[in-house]
Amino acid sequence: MSTSAELACVYSALILADDDIAVTGEKIQTILKAANVEVEPYWPGLFAKALEGINIKDLITNIGSGVGGAAPAGGASAAAPAAAAAAAPAKEEKKESEPEESDDDMGLGLFD
Repeated sequence: MSTSAELACVYSALILADDDIAVTGEKIQTILKAANVEVEPYWPGLFAKALEGINIKDLITNIGSGVGGAAPAGGASAAAPAAAAAAAPAKEEKKESEPEESDDDMGLGLFD
């Protein structure tokens, strides 16, 4: 039941956001009553509180645009010297581990 209740509350919130109406628990409950959907009484208030202060239209339009990409790009410039320093020892370790990899090819492979 909780999955259908969550979905009904999401749709109700989307309807309110599409009509530029503030998303409140009472308004979500009104839409659910009009649609004859029964949910636990805490769901509308929970969704209204979760969406408080969030522009739902902006959230929907920015889903596929890589919203999280801005933070790593800004942090990458500050961390670039540290990343370059860490990359150099990693390359050296690969050179050291190459003889070990050649030992693995002794005809004792699992899928041979």
